[in-house]
Amino acid sequence: MRRLNKVVRLLKESCSDKSFLRGINHVEGFISKVLSVVMVAVILVAVFDLIVLLAQELTTPPFGFFSQSLFEIFGLFLNVLIALEILENITAYLKKHIVQVELVIVTSLVAVARKIIILDLEKTSGIHIIGLAIAILSLSLSYWIIRSTNSRKAD
Repeated sequence: MRRLNKVVRLLKESCSDKSFLRGINHVEGFISKVLSVVMVAVILVAVFDLIVLLAQELTTPPFGFFSQSLFEIFGLFLNVLIALEILENITAYLKKHIVQVELVIVTSLVAVARKIIILDLEKTSGIHIIGLAIAILSLSLSYWIIRSTNSRKAD
Protein backbone atom coordinates (compact mmCIF):
# COMPACT_ATOMS: atom_id res chain seq x y z
CA MET A 1 0.00 0.00 0.00
CA ARG A 2 2.86 2.31 0.81
CA ARG A 3 4.42 1.73 -2.59
CA LEU A 4 1.14 2.44 -4.32
CA ASN A 5 0.78 5.74 -2.46
CA LYS A 6 4.34 6.64 -3.43
CA VAL A 7 3.68 5.86 -7.11
CA VAL A 8 0.44 7.88 -7.08
CA ARG A 9 2.24 10.82 -5.49
CA LEU A 10 5.03 10.67 -8.10
CA LEU A 11 2.45 10.57 -10.89
CA LYS A 12 0.67 13.61 -9.48
CA GLU A 13 3.95 15.51 -9.19
CA SER A 14 5.03 14.61 -12.72
CA CYS A 15 1.69 15.74 -14.12
CA SER A 16 1.80 19.13 -12.40
CA ASP A 17 1.89 22.24 -14.53
CA LYS A 18 5.40 23.11 -13.40
CA SER A 19 6.82 19.69 -14.33
CA PHE A 20 4.98 19.67 -17.64
CA LEU A 21 6.28 23.12 -18.59
CA ARG A 22 9.81 22.11 -17.56
CA GLY A 23 9.53 19.11 -19.91
CA ILE A 24 8.27 21.32 -22.74
CA ASN A 25 11.21 23.70 -22.20
CA HIS A 26 13.64 20.78 -22.44
CA VAL A 27 12.05 19.65 -25.71
CA GLU A 28 12.16 23.21 -27.12
CA GLY A 29 15.82 23.54 -26.16
CA PHE A 30 16.72 20.21 -27.75
CA ILE A 31 14.89 21.04 -30.97
CA SER A 32 16.53 24.48 -31.13
CA LYS A 33 19.95 22.90 -30.75
CA VAL A 34 19.20 20.37 -33.50
CA LEU A 35 17.99 23.20 -35.76
CA SER A 36 21.21 25.12 -35.07
CA VAL A 37 23.38 22.18 -36.07
CA VAL A 38 21.32 21.58 -39.21
CA MET A 39 21.49 25.28 -40.12
CA VAL A 40 25.27 25.27 -39.74
CA ALA A 41 25.37 22.32 -42.16
CA VAL A 42 23.13 24.20 -44.61
CA ILE A 43 25.37 27.27 -44.40
CA LEU A 44 28.50 25.22 -45.02
CA VAL A 45 26.92 23.52 -48.06
CA ALA A 46 25.70 26.87 -49.41
CA VAL A 47 29.16 28.44 -49.03
CA PHE A 48 30.78 25.41 -50.70
CA ASP A 49 28.25 25.64 -53.55
CA LEU A 50 29.01 29.35 -53.96
CA ILE A 51 32.76 28.74 -54.00
CA VAL A 52 32.40 25.96 -56.60
CA LEU A 53 30.17 28.15 -58.79
CA LEU A 54 32.57 31.08 -58.59
CA ALA A 55 35.55 28.84 -59.37
CA GLN A 56 33.74 27.41 -62.40
CA GLU A 57 32.71 30.84 -63.62
CA LEU A 58 36.22 32.25 -63.32
CA THR A 59 38.00 29.28 -64.91
CA THR A 60 35.83 28.79 -68.01
CA PRO A 61 36.31 30.87 -71.16
CA PRO A 62 36.13 33.82 -71.33
CA PHE A 63 38.43 33.83 -68.32
CA GLY A 64 37.67 36.29 -65.56
CA PHE A 65 34.11 36.94 -66.72
CA PHE A 66 30.83 35.57 -65.52
CA SER A 67 28.70 33.67 -68.01
CA GLN A 68 25.81 33.66 -65.54
CA SER A 69 24.11 36.81 -64.49
CA LEU A 70 25.75 38.60 -61.61
CA PHE A 71 22.31 38.83 -60.06
CA GLU A 72 22.19 35.05 -59.73
CA ILE A 73 25.57 35.08 -57.98
CA PHE A 74 24.37 37.88 -55.71
CA GLY A 75 21.33 35.71 -54.99
CA LEU A 76 23.61 32.91 -53.79
CA PHE A 77 25.46 35.36 -51.53
CA LEU A 78 22.17 36.54 -50.08
CA ASN A 79 21.10 32.91 -49.53
CA VAL A 80 24.11 32.51 -47.25
CA LEU A 81 23.29 35.78 -45.46
CA ILE A 82 19.67 34.70 -44.96
CA ALA A 83 20.83 31.37 -43.55
CA LEU A 84 23.18 33.22 -41.18
CA GLU A 85 20.29 35.44 -40.05
CA ILE A 86 18.13 32.37 -39.40
CA LEU A 87 20.97 30.84 -37.38
CA GLU A 88 21.19 34.10 -35.43
CA ASN A 89 17.44 33.88 -34.75
CA ILE A 90 17.82 30.34 -33.42
CA THR A 91 20.84 31.16 -31.23
CA ALA A 92 19.09 34.28 -29.89
CA TYR A 93 16.17 32.05 -28.93
CA LEU A 94 18.52 29.63 -27.19
CA LYS A 95 20.14 32.48 -25.24
CA LYS A 96 17.03 34.37 -24.17
CA HIS A 97 14.17 31.89 -24.76
CA ILE A 98 12.20 34.54 -26.60
CA VAL A 99 11.66 35.12 -30.29
CA GLN A 100 13.25 38.44 -31.18
CA VAL A 101 10.78 40.03 -33.59
CA GLU A 102 13.31 42.58 -34.81
CA LEU A 103 15.64 39.81 -36.02
CA VAL A 104 12.78 38.01 -37.75
CA ILE A 105 11.75 41.19 -39.57
CA VAL A 106 15.33 41.93 -40.67
CA THR A 107 15.66 38.36 -41.97
CA SER A 108 12.41 38.77 -43.88
CA LEU A 109 13.61 42.06 -45.37
CA VAL A 110 16.82 40.40 -46.57
CA ALA A 111 14.79 37.56 -48.10
CA VAL A 112 12.53 39.99 -49.97
CA ALA A 113 15.57 42.00 -51.08
CA ARG A 114 17.08 38.79 -52.45
CA LYS A 115 13.88 38.10 -54.36
CA ILE A 116 13.97 41.58 -55.88
CA ILE A 117 17.66 41.34 -56.82
CA ILE A 118 17.21 38.08 -58.72
CA LEU A 119 13.85 39.09 -60.17
CA ASP A 120 13.49 38.69 -63.93
CA LEU A 121 11.35 41.66 -64.90
CA GLU A 122 10.53 40.17 -68.31
CA LYS A 123 8.88 37.11 -66.73
CA THR A 124 7.29 38.83 -63.73
CA SER A 125 3.74 40.12 -63.71
CA GLY A 126 2.81 43.54 -62.39
CA ILE A 127 0.74 42.09 -59.56
CA HIS A 128 3.78 40.15 -58.36
CA ILE A 129 5.85 43.35 -58.24
CA ILE A 130 3.05 45.15 -56.40
CA GLY A 131 2.95 42.29 -53.89
CA LEU A 132 6.68 42.58 -53.30
CA ALA A 133 6.35 46.34 -52.87
CA ILE A 134 3.60 45.86 -50.28
CA ALA A 135 5.73 43.26 -48.47
CA ILE A 136 8.71 45.64 -48.36
CA LEU A 137 6.55 48.53 -47.17
CA SER A 138 4.91 46.39 -44.47
CA LEU A 139 8.17 44.91 -43.24
CA SER A 140 9.90 48.30 -43.24
CA LEU A 141 7.06 49.87 -41.29
CA SER A 142 7.08 46.96 -38.83
CA TYR A 143 10.84 47.27 -38.40
CA TRP A 144 10.55 51.01 -37.78
CA ILE A 145 7.80 50.48 -35.17
CA ILE A 146 9.74 47.75 -33.35
CA ARG A 147 12.97 49.74 -33.50
CA SER A 148 11.39 52.93 -32.18
CA THR A 149 9.61 51.01 -29.43
CA ASN A 150 12.85 49.30 -28.38
CA SER A 151 14.77 52.59 -28.34
CA ARG A 152 12.11 54.16 -26.11
CA LYS A 153 12.36 51.21 -23.70
CA ALA A 154 16.15 51.60 -23.56
CA ASP A 155 15.87 55.29 -22.61
